[in-house]
Amino acid sequence: MQVSTIITTGGRPDEVSIELAMVASQALGYPFVERRKTSVAGLQQRYGSHVIVAGKGRFELFRIGMDKPFFFHPNTAVFRLKRLARGEKDPMVEAAGLQAGDSFLDCTLGLASDSIVASYITGETGQVTGVEADRDVAFLTERGLRTFPSDDDRLRKAMRRIDVLHSDARSFLQSQPADAWDVVYLDPMFHAPIEESANFTPLREVGVHGPLTDAWWNEALRVSRRCVVVKDRYDSVVFERFGMRRVKRPNTKFHFGYLNKI
Repeated sequence: MQVSTIITTGGRPDEVSIELAMVASQALGYPFVERRKTSVAGLQQRYGSHVIVAGKGRFELFRIGMDKPFFFHPNTAVFRLKRLARGEKDPMVEAAGLQAGDSFLDCTLGLASDSIVASYITGETGQVTGVEADRDVAFLTERGLRTFPSDDDRLRKAMRRIDVLHSDARSFLQSQPADAWDVVYLDPMFHAPIEESANFTPLREVGVHGPLTDAWWNEALRVSRRCVVVKDRYDSVVFERFGMRRVKRPNTKFHFGYLNKI
């Protein structure tokens, strides 16, 4: 049975958080429930629902059974952009051969860390679109990309340029013409957990997960003009299965694979 979701505010709501709660309620079609100093666990128990909390600075998604909430943060993109600015290499950028003006389709957006890096590289003349199958994750990430405060002008501009679509990736790919995007990017959320990725634990508990199938791969290959890039565990059979070359990274638990068409 599908569990419903409600929208509420923080424990001590002000006009801003109430307004944000109403924005979420209207965008997602979920009912707004006054907090009345009730704990999130108490609301979950009373309504049998997941809870989205509109706070003063961000939205937080509390799915039933989660230890920690899901909320937007640029995460690893922060230090990856700093490394790129210093002239260092990024494995995803290297695998994709990304450059200014490229179009980049992220089929598994999540927290958008990789899309932020892609947006930084492709710049104002490029196009970065992220597809996210989980409706709530898509909403929280889109809002976060548009509103997350940062003193880093490069990070802020990269986030604001990203377009977010709520859709099943395979359905979206099927709707696209051949060679529509320079790079199509897939991160199937790792089939087994990786200890060093503790920051992504809440994302693993939400989102829509599934293995990289032949049908999904074939659509990605059809839609890409230049290459398909996949991120997965270092010991994944996906890279060899689909004939990808791998960007090997010593002492890391995930790798990037790519298949060039041109």
